[in-house]
Amino acid sequence: MKEKFLQFCQKEGLFESHQKVLLALSGGVDSMTLLDCLYHYRHQLGIDLVLAHVNHHQRIEADQEERGIQAIAEAKHLPLKVAHFSGPFSESRARQFRYDFFKKVMKEEACSALVTAHHMDDQAETILMRLIRGSRPRHLRGIPLKQPFGQGVLIRPLLHFKKKDFPEIFHFEDKSNRSLDYFRNRIRHRFLPLLEKENPQVTSALVNLGEDLSHWHQALKELTKDLNPQDVTQFQKQSPAVQIYLLEEYLASFPDLQLSRAQFEQLHRIVVTKSNTQQVLKNGYELYKDYHYFEIRKISRRMDDRMSEDLLQFGTIKTVGAYRFLFGVEPSDSYMEAIPLPNNHPVSLRPRKRGDRILINGHHRKVSRLLINQKIPLDQRNNLVVLEQDKQILAIPEIAISDLSKELKNGIMKDTIYIQKIDR
Repeated sequence: MKEKFLQFCQKEGLFESHQKVLLALSGGVDSMTLLDCLYHYRHQLGIDLVLAHVNHHQRIEADQEERGIQAIAEAKHLPLKVAHFSGPFSESRARQFRYDFFKKVMKEEACSALVTAHHMDDQAETILMRLIRGSRPRHLRGIPLKQPFGQGVLIRPLLHFKKKDFPEIFHFEDKSNRSLDYFRNRIRHRFLPLLEKENPQVTSALVNLGEDLSHWHQALKELTKDLNPQDVTQFQKQSPAVQIYLLEEYLASFPDLQLSRAQFEQLHRIVVTKSNTQQVLKNGYELYKDYHYFEIRKISRRMDDRMSEDLLQFGTIKTVGAYRFLFGVEPSDSYMEAIPLPNNHPVSLRPRKRGDRILINGHHRKVSRLLINQKIPLDQRNNLVVLEQDKQILAIPEIAISDLSKELKNGIMKDTIYIQKIDR
């Protein structure tokens, strides 16, 4: 197996751009086999090894195994970093602790790659687990050979090797690997052996399924590379199948936003049917969609960000939001709008409110309807500045000017508010 291991690493160029790599060493047969192979061929591969071990303190043998791993590292003259897990134990918390520790060591030791001992059997188990859980096809691709990790890359050199092909090697036996309390162990010791009675090559069949789906996914990615999933017009021109793929691909950039099938279908329906909306999703995310594009983003603290009401006195200048307002002051630079006023009473600069109405062409029109008719995006609506004097709306910059602020033949305007747009 060792020669095949070297050939595979060289063929795939797994370590061509890496000089110093971190090996996650649990002490089990998988990671000890990987240590043996990498240490044996370290000169041919041109790498220096650093070892990392996490003591989870879940078994009475854990401290003894840690001392044994320290002895192995000393015998091979390899640096070893050890971390100790504490607090309530769960598989997810322990996994997060391990990978946070590995990222820390990679940075401290200037390692450009983390190497783990996942093999073909792990791959088949992962795909079957996800299939049973009802994962979408993109997640049935299984574990990648390489993927970005921290400031470097995560490499799995044993992924194309079956565990039965591993040579006999000294290792520490974790009895919890036999416990059927864990889903993966039930897959490994109960479900896969049953499936192998129907198809002795079921492990290879599952791995091949993952590879085939990976090829399909890559083909779709290349075929749709010129499509912008956030462009509403472009998105809605596609067939439902392509829309679903594009939306899945876009969601993949938010790893902490895991939607159920029902939630995903609801999201797709909103993107296709709603014109101008904001919808809360989960984990602090929201969907924002206007007439031209949509995006998923973290929910902002709107109460903190939203402007408060301000008072503009005659002869003063105030900056609110994206505008500068000059009341009774001649602008020295160009201005965007000039709003004539019937008097020089103070003018309120405020956000829009529910029920706002503005006098246009002799009719009091709802501001909300005006915004809909003009197809004003939600973000712009939320940042509008309303000019109000004597409890009457005079204008909304870039949206509308009230009849009250238009010079009539028999009317006399006392003064003017000049509005300048600020680039921010």
